[in-house]
Amino acid sequence: MSAAAIATLGSGGIVGFTLGLVGGGGSVLAVPLLLYVVGVASPHVAIGTSAVAVSVNAFANFAVHARAGHVWWRCAAVFAFFGTITAFGASTLGKAFDGQHLLFAFGLVMIVVGGWMLKPKKAIVSAVRPVDMRMCLTTALVASATGAASGFFGIGGGFLIVPALILATGMPMIQAVGSSLLAIGTFGLATALNYAVSGLIDWTVAAQFISGGILGGVGGTMLATRLAARKAVLNRIFALLVLLAALYVLYRSGWPF
Repeated sequence: MSAAAIATLGSGGIVGFTLGLVGGGGSVLAVPLLLYVVGVASPHVAIGTSAVAVSVNAFANFAVHARAGHVWWRCAAVFAFFGTITAFGASTLGKAFDGQHLLFAFGLVMIVVGGWMLKPKKAIVSAVRPVDMRMCLTTALVASATGAASGFFGIGGGFLIVPALILATGMPMIQAVGSSLLAIGTFGLATALNYAVSGLIDWTVAAQFISGGILGGVGGTMLATRLAARKAVLNRIFALLVLLAALYVLYRSGWPF
């Protein structure tokens, strides 16, 4: 096996492991790893390739949650539909951006994600709302915003989608997690298809990255079960890692020069 393949499998394993261990926010490391460890030359190819991996991993996990009954199908469908439309449009805009400028913006998003993960969390509780026109419009509006962010930067966006679903519909946390995975999968698929049309996906790297992610995800999930009592500490450690990676991304994108 070549050194490049090992680097790709290992990078995918890191993303899968962190997703299994700490959950939302883990996929934000995919683009930096593809650029600086795997050696993908173009930020656009890194975003397109990571979108494929994010989509496949999300659909795989969605199937597990769906079988367990953790999906509110109507809410999930509304969220996925409207968010996918804006994800496709935003990914078109992202392709038109200069690669270094896009990378700089991605670094800023990483800082937001890292800061959000460092902030102490209170349980998000919202009364369950009836599935009426008002709730559907609120869900569609929130979905459009999160879909745009996901498509433009090629990230999963689960750290935004889960609380957005709870606030918009009042569904319990476990149903929000399960329902969010449908949206993450369709957002990633829309972004991946858009980038694929322009030839901005390295399919070999994507396949290796996904394979590593599956193996890493199993290990991360198993370890998360053992370290459940230390979840807050793990989140903070990972958040600091994201912030350090963000500074490196900003530096490589030319900031502050």
